[in-house]
Amino acid sequence: MPIIMKIKNHRGFTLIELIVAIAILSVMAITAIAALDPFAQFQKANDAKRKGDLSQVQKALEVYYQDNNSYPASSGWKINGLSWGSNWQPYMNVIPSDPSAGKNYVYYTPDGQSYYLYASLDRGGKDPQACKNDGSACANLPSGASCGRGSGVVCNFGIVSPDKSP
Repeated sequence: MPIIMKIKNHRGFTLIELIVAIAILSVMAITAIAALDPFAQFQKANDAKRKGDLSQVQKALEVYYQDNNSYPASSGWKINGLSWGSNWQPYMNVIPSDPSAGKNYVYYTPDGQSYYLYASLDRGGKDPQACKNDGSACANLPSGASCGRGSGVVCNFGIVSPDKSP
């Protein structure tokens, strides 16, 4: 008597196999997102823009000093009273403004022979170039100067003329 063997032909995955595969992919995705931390990457990008903006302003201020033997006056924490984001020819096409709506840059010159530029970094004390490791305000920030509105907006990054410290 011949033995007939039935061959089962599986044409798909079982529910258990699908659940296990989805669970493994989910764990991998969560691990990747946690490792990359996209929110911190956006903060780093905004902070890099702030540093670059202030560096450009610093270069323009030095050219202005070469032309006029003094730095431009500060009025309302602005350069020559010009709003951040306005034209300042021939030194800059546009004076850059902070990439965040609730924040602003601060410019101050006490005597026309030195200057202070400040910004509020999103990463605060986590940034190695912040004024202080705890993210608090820079030591030489003038009284009344503010880098923005709301709690947590602190002028914690500064660029100054060569003879000063932020």
